[in-house]
Amino acid sequence: MKSVHWMVAALFLLAACGAPEEPPPAPREPGAGVVGYYCGMTLAEHTGPKGQLFVAGEPGPLWFSSVRDLFAYLQLEGATRRILARYVNDMGRAEGGNPPPDSWIDAQKAVFVVGSSQKGGMGGAEILPFADRTAAQRFAQQWGGRVVAFGEVGPEDVFPPNAQEPPAK
Repeated sequence: MKSVHWMVAALFLLAACGAPEEPPPAPREPGAGVVGYYCGMTLAEHTGPKGQLFVAGEPGPLWFSSVRDLFAYLQLEGATRRILARYVNDMGRAEGGNPPPDSWIDAQKAVFVVGSSQKGGMGGAEILPFADRTAAQRFAQQWGGRVVAFGEVGPEDVFPPNAQEPPAK
């Protein structure tokens, strides 16, 4: 009888392995009172690109007042959490340094300019996301830096020697 229970359990496990995953949550627009995960300040107080992460077990996205802070989270805390979706603002659509409300793109599909002379909303080094590689290259030609893919953003880009690290949570 025990072997029948094990067989049924094994069949359920096999069926679960083949089950399609749920689609990732869609990006959201931050409300007026949304605060950055590290700085605790409202996102509206900061110019430049923002980030949002959907983490398993959290009721909504974790918000970041800079893309650099989003990468800091991924490098400092992300390995211990199941990340469901990652979104950043497309700076190719930004006017005057501020991206429009509907400019969220999948961070893993974006390209980034790191090491440019442009400062982020917190006044420090920023990692600038673009949906289009050509737009990122044009930006880098004007403001310096290099264009990299999501997986190529390293600790030296997130924590440059003269940048302040985000506070511990």
